[in-house]
Amino acid sequence: MLLAKRIAHILVEEHLAACVNLGQSGLSMYMWQGALEGADEIPITIKTTGVRAPQMIARLLALHPYEVPEVLVLPVIGGTSEYLEWVRAQASRE
Repeated sequence: MLLAKRIAHILVEEHLAACVNLGQSGLSMYMWQGALEGADEIPITIKTTGVRAPQMIARLLALHPYEVPEVLVLPVIGGTSEYLEWVRAQASRE
């Protein structure tokens, strides 16, 4: 949880994300380098803009200890105009 909180704080403080939600810890099972692995992981949802996504991903990769952390970029197809504008405003600050 400490690493997830650290990543969240940095991404928001550096205005690479407007908001970061930390989920509940859960066991992830996956194949890695030919072996079955299991690890407790905390999923995080990072809200940013399409323009900021590449910078946010680069920073996330620098902060994360995994060689290949799960990073998915999902399109936003709707939302309240007020919330979407808030995200844009937060993620566009320098």
